[in-house]
Amino acid sequence: MALPRFYVDQSLAIGLTFELPEGVARHVQVVRMQPDDRVTLFNGKGGEYQAQIIAMGKKTVTVQVLSFDEVNRESPLRITLVQAVSASDRMDYTVQKAAELGVAVLQPVTSQYCQQRYSGERAEKRIAHWQGIAASAAEQCGRTQLLEIRPIITFAQFIAAVDQDDSELKLLLCPTGAIHHSALPEQVNSVSVLIGPEGGYSPEEDAAAIAAGYTSLLLGPRIFRTETVAPVIASFLQAKYGDF
Repeated sequence: MALPRFYVDQSLAIGLTFELPEGVARHVQVVRMQPDDRVTLFNGKGGEYQAQIIAMGKKTVTVQVLSFDEVNRESPLRITLVQAVSASDRMDYTVQKAAELGVAVLQPVTSQYCQQRYSGERAEKRIAHWQGIAASAAEQCGRTQLLEIRPIITFAQFIAAVDQDDSELKLLLCPTGAIHHSALPEQVNSVSVLIGPEGGYSPEEDAAAIAAGYTSLLLGPRIFRTETVAPVIASFLQAKYGDF
């Protein structure tokens, strides 16, 4: 039976003794673990650690790190999803599935047709919320690194900063795509994908993305909801270029 697996945001080393973060400790107590039971810990820096519970208080759990495993479950394909911010539950779903499917980076952007916008403290809280979802997904799926979630920027800011590296495949998902997925190259190591909000990107935004080096891609004859696109394209890319 697999050991319970938890993300901890701190340095780990064999022999280290420390108290688990409050949320993790609460989970350990809820599932009625006891001293001498073991857990798997990871900090998103690669690999994972086996630790033993050595003491439990009313609200605290102290563990000692016993061993390190260099296991790597990250995809050889680096996927960056540039996702226009969608309604809260839809965006939460996108973050969760992107993490499960091995996406490396999620760049949230606000575009012309976005129904949901965040700025200032609200934006910082939303990023922290998404990071929590990504960490929970990594615990469940076995990832040894976390999905990187970048600060929210505008679509225009993203386009202005696009790297002109020709080795990265740049795709704009569009229901009127210029090419079908069968026309994609046979081998790539890095992909950046632009995904619009509920109403898609505006014609002006589509044109700006294409001018910045993105290729308009048609996945098929049906139009997906915005929260469906990320898991669909990530699964397709992992099957074609990654570790599926």
